[in-house]
Amino acid sequence: MKAVTTSPSDPSDPLDPLLDPLASTKPEVDVVLPCLDEAGALPWVLDRIPSGWRALVVDNGSTDGSAEIARGLGATVVPEARRGFGAACHAGLTAATADIVCFCDCDGSLDPSLLVPFVREVRDGAADLVLGRRRPHGRGAWPAHARAGNLALARMLRRRTGLRLHDLGPLRAARREPLLALGLTDRRSGYPLQMVVRAADAGWRIAEHDVPYLPRTGVSKVTGTWRGTWQAVRDMSRVLAEPARDGHPESGSLSSSQGGNSQ
Repeated sequence: MKAVTTSPSDPSDPLDPLLDPLASTKPEVDVVLPCLDEAGALPWVLDRIPSGWRALVVDNGSTDGSAEIARGLGATVVPEARRGFGAACHAGLTAATADIVCFCDCDGSLDPSLLVPFVREVRDGAADLVLGRRRPHGRGAWPAHARAGNLALARMLRRRTGLRLHDLGPLRAARREPLLALGLTDRRSGYPLQMVVRAADAGWRIAEHDVPYLPRTGVSKVTGTWRGTWQAVRDMSRVLAEPARDGHPESGSLSSSQGGNSQ
């Protein structure tokens, strides 16, 4: 695997341990990649893991040789027999050992090299959780029904937490120990939302930044159909119905950037 970083970085800092694999022998960052039959996308995704970071490909029952391909490309494969996006994500989180953990889809729709500035923001203490706001690039990158479901959830999240997020996308970064302390329990499509809700309840500083969203390889297991999208919405609605933890439902704070402009 090699680093292919398209996000802004500081060229005056060549020994930044986020980019220099020789700066530390222990991975400073683990990237959790939930995977179910993503053989076609894995080479592209793993080629974009920054050098010195560790890819944790969580195999959620693939039958297309995804696990073997991932191992052959140098990734660490974490098996998770229980089906579900949240089950795969949480298996990766519990297998991680790095201080900072990132999450990224494994279908080629998101470039994991874009996580470099996310990690820097967490490492520098500017934010506790950094999320990628997906901006579709290319025909069919984000179907209308998936966008509609995402918009509905963002509005419900705003009512529940006060956070004015635009997206609940999978590209994100945070510190491992605080993530584990959130006590996430959803093992289906509600996992990414539950992470944000509980982080907001805990008073985390949450940042959101634009990232390009590309046409995925293959068909989405979650948002590939109206039925799958609204099943995901139902899963997430149950998360939003949970009572606020620690008695402060609007204690999170949000910063965002869209091409350098705040909204």
